[in-house]
Amino acid sequence: MKITEPAREIDVIYNTDVLVVGSGPGGLAAALGAARAGSEVTLLERFGCFGGNITAVGVEGFAWYRHDQTIDSEGVGIEFEERAKAAGASVAEPQSNSHAIDGEAFKWVADQLVMEAGITPMLHRMFVAPIMEGNAITGVIVESKAGREAILAKRVIDATGDADVAYRAGCPTVKQAKEDMIGTSVMFSMSGVNKQRFIDHVKADPHTYSDWAYGQWTIETTGKEDQMFSPFLRKPFEKAREAGLIPKHLDTISGTWGALYDTGDLTYLNLVHLLGFDGSDPEDLTRGEIEGRDQAMMAIEALKQFNPGCETAKLRNFGMTLGVRDTRKIDANYNMTEIDVREQATFDDSVGIFPEFIDGYGILILPTTGRYFQLPYRTLLPKGVDNLICAGRITGGDRVSHAATRNMMCCTVTGQGAGVAAALSVKRNESFGDLSVTALQTELKRQGVRLH
Repeated sequence: MKITEPAREIDVIYNTDVLVVGSGPGGLAAALGAARAGSEVTLLERFGCFGGNITAVGVEGFAWYRHDQTIDSEGVGIEFEERAKAAGASVAEPQSNSHAIDGEAFKWVADQLVMEAGITPMLHRMFVAPIMEGNAITGVIVESKAGREAILAKRVIDATGDADVAYRAGCPTVKQAKEDMIGTSVMFSMSGVNKQRFIDHVKADPHTYSDWAYGQWTIETTGKEDQMFSPFLRKPFEKAREAGLIPKHLDTISGTWGALYDTGDLTYLNLVHLLGFDGSDPEDLTRGEIEGRDQAMMAIEALKQFNPGCETAKLRNFGMTLGVRDTRKIDANYNMTEIDVREQATFDDSVGIFPEFIDGYGILILPTTGRYFQLPYRTLLPKGVDNLICAGRITGGDRVSHAATRNMMCCTVTGQGAGVAAALSVKRNESFGDLSVTALQTELKRQGVRLH
């Protein structure tokens, strides 16, 4: 059965040079990159805060891959971490040379970044459809408490995480079969943890990355990761299954803890992994939220009973939404490959670098030897639609390359590249396909990006 929606006029509420749809690490970086390149920028977000995976989901380990020999990305992503540290919105991360970002406080930090840059903020508006003139996108339609509205733009950046804009505008996209997608997570935090007792137990019984190979999980490493410390939790859940607190078949409850504060807050608990869920399917999202929260409460009870330091702990909060790692990607002008991310690819049109960090599809490679790869401008460009560029985990690439480029710091690299490209495309009156790579790279370097 279908119905016909009646035709109606929609108010155009705003007209901007660059419209960024989605404000996660990629979208926030894109908006800042475009604004700092001199463009009028509007940042559209469906939730009530900017920051996406950091704030709405609660993934606070922004650069947990960083070690002594890591050659890291440079640019606005590092600024996120430094601004959080300066605001007292971070804590030293337990497994790396980085700071875990306090997701709640970063909501305010992101506000400050947006307002300082002169970006027009639009929270609580959800993208629902592109506005097209032939093959060119000229804006988007949104829905909100105010109803249905239109925003016009000279250039649009898709930073939705699911390629929503590109897909609905008619760009070719690709997606793994549901059963092959990287698992979805419900992130949560606890309060009331006895920090000293918890840490003493960790030191007495430390875990390494080799412990990630467990139950349904197999892990490919280079070998150097196997003996490195990981803030991993497994034994409490084994005991809980033996005691009947967790069903015997549910062996996907295990994983990492992220940050432990003097206040007794244990945050960024990445313990619930939902397999076979498609984050672009609202039925799966509904089921994932409900099942994920149920599993999180099982995990909390297991920690209270079987992990020293958690005896009197309780749930502090769930993330506002599921943590989705894997849905649609664009078929780009250049699609990154497994060889690119494993073998230090270089590109003439590089928009930034990212360490040799691969995490997903059963692969875990940490950047401890100084290896890194470059990201080409062409991987941001979807096929078939003019005036549209992409940022974040939707950029073009194969299965294993996605396990690298989906990570938050890498999303800021493609985001800043997309934002600067959009601003220059307007300023120079050049299409994305004809944009001067020299001009793009010059501005990115001015903004502190390392290209090579």
